[in-house]
Parts: sequence; C-alpha cells; structure tokens
Amino acid sequence: METSGRVEPDFERVREAFVQAVGDEAGAAVAAWHEGAWVVDLWGGPEWEQDSLVQPYSVSKPFAAVAALLLVERGSLELDAPMQRYWPEFRTEATLRYVLSHQAGVVALDEPVPTAAFYDWQRLCGLLAAQEPAWEPGTAHGESALFYGHLVGEVVRRVDGRGLGQFLRDELGFEFFVGLTRAEQARTVDLKGLTDEFRTANLSGQPELYRRAISNPPGSLDPKVVNGAAWRAAEVPAVNGHGTARGVAGLYAELLQGRLLSADLLGEATTAQCSGVDRVFGHESTWGLGFGLDADGFGMGGLGGSYGGASTTGGYAFAFLTATMGDHERGTSVENALRDCLGLPPLDD
Repeated sequence: METSGRVEPDFERVREAFVQAVGDEAGAAVAAWHEGAWVVDLWGGPEWEQDSLVQPYSVSKPFAAVAALLLVERGSLELDAPMQRYWPEFRTEATLRYVLSHQAGVVALDEPVPTAAFYDWQRLCGLLAAQEPAWEPGTAHGESALFYGHLVGEVVRRVDGRGLGQFLRDELGFEFFVGLTRAEQARTVDLKGLTDEFRTANLSGQPELYRRAISNPPGSLDPKVVNGAAWRAAEVPAVNGHGTARGVAGLYAELLQGRLLSADLLGEATTAQCSGVDRVFGHESTWGLGFGLDADGFGMGGLGGSYGGASTTGGYAFAFLTATMGDHERGTSVENALRDCLGLPPLDD
C-alpha cells in the first residue's frame, strides 16, 4: 500500500509498520504527537485522502465525555449531582459521575424500537429516561455501547442549549464531527468488512446483555445503515462520530498540554472510578470519566480496530483509524513502532 503524509526523520519505522499493518485494506490513517510536535501524520488506501473521514465507533465516546467535562470545569454541571437535576424525566437514580464512568446501568432498551429511532434524538432520549437500569447504579459497571452519547449529550443540551454535535464543533474544533454535513459526507470513507461472519464473531462468547445492548435499535453493524446518509447526518455520539486520525489524536494532544481541562479535573477524569468485569462486554476494564484506563495512559478503542489515546508515561498522543473491520493488533503494532522510536517498551496486543 502506498502512503501519503509525513513522518519526522526519527520516526520512519512508524511508516513501515503502518504499511505492513494495513496492507491492501480499504484505507487507514495514523497520527502521533509528541513533546509539542506532530511526528507522524500518514494515510493510505485506494479511497483515502488527507481529509478523509471515517467512523471509528466507540472512539467517539471520549469526545462526548469531554463536552460534559468542559461544562463541569465552567461550573454548569456537577459530577456528583443527580441526573434528575439536569434531566428531570430521567428515571434512574444515578449521578452524572456514574453516567460518565459507565456505572449507571442504562445500557439496553426493553422496548423494541426500529432503526429509525437512531434518527430521532428526542424519541431515543425519552426511552432512555424511562428505562430501568440493568443494575443498581454504582454497584457495577458496563459500557453503554449505543447510548453513552445520548445520556451525556442530553445533559449537555439541557444545560447549554446546544446539541452535542454543535457543541463539539464550536468548542473543540477538531476534525471530528457528530452529525455530518453533506460536504463532510462527501469526504467519508465507507466501512468495509461488516459481514455476517464479522457480526457472528463479534457476538461469540459475549454476555447476553451485550447482544441486547448492541441490537436494539438494530442497524449499528449493518453496512447499509452505517454507510448511509441518514445515519451519518444523525447524532449517535456513542458510536457515529467521524473524523481523521489527526483529529482524534488532537483531542489527546490538547489534554496532555492542559489546554482543555485543568490539571485537577483531567486528573480526576483519568483516575479509576471503577474496575473489574464489565457487565456488558464480559472482560476486565477500568473506567475514568469517559476514558478507558490502563497503566500506560487513557483513551478509547472502537469496534473494528480504531483507537485514540494518550500515553502519560510516554508523553504522546496517538490515533489509528481504519475503514476495514478487524482486530486491534494492527493499531497496536503501529503504536509499538512509535514506542520503539521513543525508546519505550511495547504494549501488549
């Protein structure tokens, strides 16, 4: 695969790893920032241009979280206030902190609803407000796979007046959008590999709650839906943000530089709020306030292999976005090449 873009002279190994990891796929991009400078900004693939956008699924979630955290910083929201203070119709007795850290339990809808519900913000928020939680808030955690962006975004909208997509455009300014314009849709690369085999493998070994959490409304893994204009124009902020690798890495570069959140609030957001087996995904996870945490830093992966995050030990921001569904080994191999250039030990796959 031919690549475009640039790498700093000491980071050519990242280009080699990127080419090897992506091969002949539909396309991908990688970007990395370190110590005040962009050291990697690459893209490649037959359909990929410098400004191409792609949906990286749950890589979207921290953008929603940062919107709420900005309002916490400004005093418009309080982390330990009950959700009902901002959203009176919300039935679940949970705090904003529980929602941000995936402890609220509102992860699946009991009432079957059609795909069209994704395109009706008020309808879906009404259903979420009335939904009984899957566990008592604060007693367990599980990623709200499809609804995290609505739970956070509706609080943002009620307090600020702007929908989450507009808030992100106005306040952050990265090449990462929720609710695409026609011009942005024209820049978007279709997702490939959302096959029956991929969907079957994705469900294999997962808890029943995971199946419920991702299948109602249906369509989030249907290529005819997620590559369609209606989906791309809608706001489903848990999964349907669209961006460039530099746009995703840019969020984490700004956070590392203290330009979005104060050191105290970022410290709280990247401190473990809960840890253990995720009730939805069935594996061990540790959550901050909207970020997945590990010993190296914070960030978020997405279904299909995309990832964005910050290494606090290495002092870098990194994003790998792909249009071809697969595992996370590709992005990890590219990030490990970056770490090798920086003299850091490799990450586990």
